[in-house]
Amino acid sequence: MERRKSPSKPPPKRRKRAKKTNIATTALGAEPEKRARKKGAPLAGGNEPRQLRVNVKTARKRDLASTLWLDRQLNDPYVKRAKADGYRSRAAYKLLEIDEKYGLLKPGGRIVDLGCAPGGWLQVSVNATGKKGQVVGIDYLHVPAVAGAEILEMDFLNDDAPDRLKDLLGGPADVVLSDMAAPTTGHQSTDHLRIVALAEVALDFAEDVLAPGGAFVCKVFAGGAEGDLLVRLKQNFAVVKHAKPKASRQDSAEKYVVATGFRGN
Repeated sequence: MERRKSPSKPPPKRRKRAKKTNIATTALGAEPEKRARKKGAPLAGGNEPRQLRVNVKTARKRDLASTLWLDRQLNDPYVKRAKADGYRSRAAYKLLEIDEKYGLLKPGGRIVDLGCAPGGWLQVSVNATGKKGQVVGIDYLHVPAVAGAEILEMDFLNDDAPDRLKDLLGGPADVVLSDMAAPTTGHQSTDHLRIVALAEVALDFAEDVLAPGGAFVCKVFAGGAEGDLLVRLKQNFAVVKHAKPKASRQDSAEKYVVATGFRGN
């Protein structure tokens, strides 16, 4: 008797997985915005998105102060961003923020940067003023060339420094910037007096070279000794403000005075 083969059962159908619903898409009607910060975008609230911390180990030939400085540098979001954006120092973001608020650097402008090392403010100034601008910097430290800027390697306190700068400018300045700082002694009152003295010398120069309506930006330290400086600024400029950029470390006493609307001599 012939045996009949039982018909083979068809393989079970695979159940299709239901696609996950993107709640943001259905609720808002559009793809959610990417969270990554674009290169060159401002730091929200002065803070970089959370990053892994770099731990610095102590070394035989490195003292504690050097270790702490290195730790701060490696974990500073502005230092990391400066490298990514091609700026020579984190200080570039101080000027970028000041300029964004007060609109100082304009295409075709003449800019002087006193104490320009390592060149971050020169880079910002050149980018803002363009090919028709004239950007001049001075520092007794060596500053590698910055395309579009002329740099004097000499001490601004030398008697012939102001005239050398004027020759390079070729006309009245629109903005005088000073990020000069005297070597610190560790004694707060002495350091404050030193930087105010530099600010006063910078102001002497600014009053000599600025065109009417020009601006002056200068670093000072928090303290009471800059009273005379502020009196002079208010006499010679229409508006005088203090600025503490987000890129300026919060534990630092540095701040900037921003004077606009030079009344002329």
